[in-house]
Amino acid sequence: MGNILRCFKGDDDGGDHYPYYKPTSRPHYQPPHYHGQPAAPPAPLQQQPLGPHGVTPSTVGVAALAHDLLNFESTSMVPDGLSQHVVSSRKAQVKWYQKLLEAYKNTTPPPKTPANAAQLIARALNMIQRADLEGILEFYNFPIPSLPTASSNYQPSLLPEGVQFVYDKCIGDGDGFTAYVPTTDPRESANVPLEVHELVIARTQARKCRDYKSADALLSSLDEAGYKIISCSDDEVLARKYRIRMRGIDAPELKMPYGKESRNALVKLIGGKSVKIYVYDLDQFGRYVGDIYCNNLFIQEQMLKNGHAWHFKTYDKRPEFARWEREARAANRGLWASGNPEKPWDWRRDQRNARQDAIQVY
Repeated sequence: MGNILRCFKGDDDGGDHYPYYKPTSRPHYQPPHYHGQPAAPPAPLQQQPLGPHGVTPSTVGVAALAHDLLNFESTSMVPDGLSQHVVSSRKAQVKWYQKLLEAYKNTTPPPKTPANAAQLIARALNMIQRADLEGILEFYNFPIPSLPTASSNYQPSLLPEGVQFVYDKCIGDGDGFTAYVPTTDPRESANVPLEVHELVIARTQARKCRDYKSADALLSSLDEAGYKIISCSDDEVLARKYRIRMRGIDAPELKMPYGKESRNALVKLIGGKSVKIYVYDLDQFGRYVGDIYCNNLFIQEQMLKNGHAWHFKTYDKRPEFARWEREARAANRGLWASGNPEKPWDWRRDQRNARQDAIQVY
C-alpha cells in the first residue's frame, strides 16, 4: 500500500576539537619555455585575488582537493579555512573527509575536472545538509551539480514499505525532512552493507557485556553509515536513512522571514502521521525528490495554497503549482502577507556571495 516512512532525529555531531592544518608552501609559478626562450612573464601574483587555500582561484580545484585528502590521510587534519564556508563542527568535517578520502580512492580514474570532482563530493556527502555541501563546493571553487528538471511524464517509484510516522524534529524546513525505513522490508534487507551488519552485531555484544560506552560509539558509527537503531515497543529495528526533498516547491530557509512558520506548517501536515512518497529523482545533494501524500492530501498543494512555499518553477513546470501559488498571492496568505517576500533561491545566492566576499576581505 505505498511507501510509509517514519522519521527519527539524528545524533548531533557535537564536539569541536579536531585540528586544522595550514599549507606550508604555495605553488610557485614557472614560466613555460618554447624552443629555449622564456614566455612573457605573467601578471604579478599579488594582483590576483587569493582563494581559500591561499593560492589563485585558477589553481584551486581538483589538485587542491587531492592535496587536502593526501594531507588528511597522513595527519587527520581538515583544511584551514573550511569553517568559514560551512556551519557544522570540526568533528563533522573530519567525518566528511573520511568519506571523501574513501570515495576518492574508489574512483577510477580520479576526477580531472571541477565538474567531476563536484559530483564525487555530492555523492560521497549525500547525507549532509545543503548549506554544508554548498560550502564545501564553494571552498574548492567547484560548480554545484545541475539539478534534473522534473517531468510530469516520468513514472515515479515508491521507496520500500516503512513504519508509519514522521517525527516533528526530523522536519528541517518547509520543503524537506529526513526519514528512516526499517530494513525488515526485503528490498531494504538485501542492500544492507556487510559493515553495517557487523556494527549491529558488535553493538549487541557490547550491550550484553554492559559496555555501554562502546555501544554508543558503535551507534554513532551506524548513524554515519546512514542507518539507525529504532526502539519499537520491546524490540529494536535497524532502519535506513532517507533524506526527502519535496518536488516542485521551495520554502523559506529557517533563517529567512517566515522560515519557521513554513516549517511549522509542514509539521502540522505530516508530523506524527503516515506519509506516502513517490520518488522521481535524486537531487544534486543526494536527496530523494518526490511528491508527498498524507491522509489523502497532496502536501505540496497544501503548502502552496496556504502560502507556505514558492512554486520552484526552474525545476517543475506543473501548471497547477503555478495556479496554487497565484491563489495564495491573491489572498495574501502565509508568506504573501508581507507583500514582496524574498525568494529563497535569491537569499541562498546572496548568502554564498556574502561568504565569498568575507573571505576575500579577510
